[in-house]
Amino acid sequence: MSPILVRPVREQLEHDRIIRLLQTKHRRKYEAGINPGAEQNVPVGSGPSALFPDVVLMSQDRGHKLDTIIEVETGESVNHLEALAQWVHYGKVRAAFHLYVPSGMIDVARRLCEDNHIHVTELWSYHTIGDDVRFTLVQKSREPVPAPRARVPAPVARPAARRKPAARAAKSRPALKAKAAKKPARALKRK
Repeated sequence: MSPILVRPVREQLEHDRIIRLLQTKHRRKYEAGINPGAEQNVPVGSGPSALFPDVVLMSQDRGHKLDTIIEVETGESVNHLEALAQWVHYGKVRAAFHLYVPSGMIDVARRLCEDNHIHVTELWSYHTIGDDVRFTLVQKSREPVPAPRARVPAPVARPAARRKPAARAAKSRPALKAKAAKKPARALKRK
């Protein structure tokens, strides 16, 4: 549950409307699930540590791998408590974390992310003109999303190739040449 226990009704309606717009925007490319208001429809993780971000984007492949987490904030919810209660956890998930904030709150959101070491893959702003909502990409992280650690098999120990000591090798080369020279001579004698 968000630290903002009671968001003003008008802001809550605007928040849920933006979540639904983002769901329809990403529906073609991803399997998009939403958690509007206090609903907990699509969890990230399981058990008591499950997270419920506003929009969850999963790949359309068989595995339905988690791809992106989207959190939408309103003017009231861009604050230190929200950053510590939600953004920190979303930034640690092994998926892209996109944060949408009102256009007037960009600087506050950036400062909160920097101060609390929150990894945000993309920071978006939005503003409403009548019934139309416009989204603008403000910042895109150059750092890739941390990939899960792959298990690397232990290197297989190979036996070392046997080598002759240098002194022995030097002595044996002339002896081999002498043997090779004697073989054709013997073959000639038999004929």
